[in-house]
Amino acid sequence: MSSSLLLSWVTFVYGLAACMYTAAWIFKKPGGARLGWWLTVVAVLGNAGGFVLRWVESYRLGIGHAPLSNMYESLVFFALTVGVIYLFVENRYQRPIIGVFATPMAFLAMAYASLSPNINDHIQPLVPALKSNWLIAHVITCFLGYAAFAIAFGISLMYLLKQRETTGSQGLLSHLPGVRMLDELTHRMILFGFLFLSVGIITGSVWANSAWGSYWSWDPKETWSLITWFVYATLLHARMMRGWHGKRIAYLSIAGFMAVMFTYFGVNYLPGLHSYGAS
Repeated sequence: MSSSLLLSWVTFVYGLAACMYTAAWIFKKPGGARLGWWLTVVAVLGNAGGFVLRWVESYRLGIGHAPLSNMYESLVFFALTVGVIYLFVENRYQRPIIGVFATPMAFLAMAYASLSPNINDHIQPLVPALKSNWLIAHVITCFLGYAAFAIAFGISLMYLLKQRETTGSQGLLSHLPGVRMLDELTHRMILFGFLFLSVGIITGSVWANSAWGSYWSWDPKETWSLITWFVYATLLHARMMRGWHGKRIAYLSIAGFMAVMFTYFGVNYLPGLHSYGAS
């Protein structure tokens, strides 16, 4: 079985897991959430297996590099990191309802990678700038940050929905965790993501110096990475120094994730040193 075929199947497993979590929420069936958990575990294992298999295929083709060099491979890795972090969060906090908002992001990333005609899933040789040992460190740290921000985005949506719950309500919103827990979990995910994004920017700067002779060139990807970093730095500063909680943090979390998405996707359509990421 090829990595592309395996990862195509993984796409549908992520989608089925998202459906199970959603059904468990709507129909109040704990069994659906347990099935969603195991489907997510299977999807993550398949995702990891497809990632490793693609790495092996690269060596068989005589190319030999980590599958982290183009849009297809980055989407596969993004889905993997989202899945892994979500499983940790559910295991730690025992709130499967979070899966309703987390697993769809892994599914959408894989679906876009597998089904979009604009995404090339062929294994290709690295461009000269990518031939560096810094590639793995830079991409892994950045995407761990992105995945944590994605989970924080989903939890922020849950917070805003929970805020709309009326006293004594027995509807869908009553099954969401309390606002205090959601607010604290948003903060923890953002703090985790911010640390890894910071390391990712630092490793990227060192890599840029070795590849292009400059630590910072104000390339669109670099500029928007810095903008994203400042959004989350502002959020953490506002919470720790100004005591911000609740809606304001949730809205900043959502704004930050929009910046992440533009950094990830939008700048690929702008000319620059990172334009190869669109391939």
